[in-house]
Amino acid sequence: MDIIGKALWDYKNGAYSEDITTYSSFGEQDIVPLPYLFRDFQDMPTLEKKALELCQGSILDIGAGSGSHSLYLEKKGFDVTALDSSKGAIDTCKARGITNTAHSGLYEYNDAKHDTLLLLMNGLGLAGKLSELDPFLTHLKSILSPEGQILVDSSDIIYMFDEDEEGGRWLPDNSDYYGEVEFTMEYKNQKSERFWWLYCDFNTLRRAAEANNLHCELVMTGEHYDYLARLTRM
Repeated sequence: MDIIGKALWDYKNGAYSEDITTYSSFGEQDIVPLPYLFRDFQDMPTLEKKALELCQGSILDIGAGSGSHSLYLEKKGFDVTALDSSKGAIDTCKARGITNTAHSGLYEYNDAKHDTLLLLMNGLGLAGKLSELDPFLTHLKSILSPEGQILVDSSDIIYMFDEDEEGGRWLPDNSDYYGEVEFTMEYKNQKSERFWWLYCDFNTLRRAAEANNLHCELVMTGEHYDYLARLTRM
């Protein structure tokens, strides 16, 4: 069920009446406000602005959503393709005027090699689980030009776990990695299937990148345990 796509399409077409609700395996309920997904450059976090400023060459905006990043880059004159597995998201991107789009899952996409692979809004989460990070990076390399770069952000959610007297953290013993979170989304009384989302600390990402012969650079940290990383071939 294309929850994200339906919500984006409704907003674009003036049928905005509610936001997306998410439910996590932490037992938390949260809201994804639809207007935020249509934000302009000036309303983006500093980390996202930095990533967009670093873009170069042919760009693949992976998990493009409403296309806000692609739209900004295209207006700047870049050759950018908005990629999303959601048909509603791609329809929204087209309706917003984005020239090049691809309705495809990431692993099914091998149409071209790009100079910049852009994965924002906790884009590393698309890997799903830590055990899938290696094949995830392997596929990204397969669509990356020889001198290209991967710009990706994530968050270290260690802050969500209780701290003991010695400064350590009480981590759950029911998962392989504390940054693996299972989500369900709800919109207008329709619920998505459950899916995994990966929040990866920088050191874990760096080790996985190096195992895949990628150099991993910490570009900047955000205001709340989030960071932007740049990966290039060794």
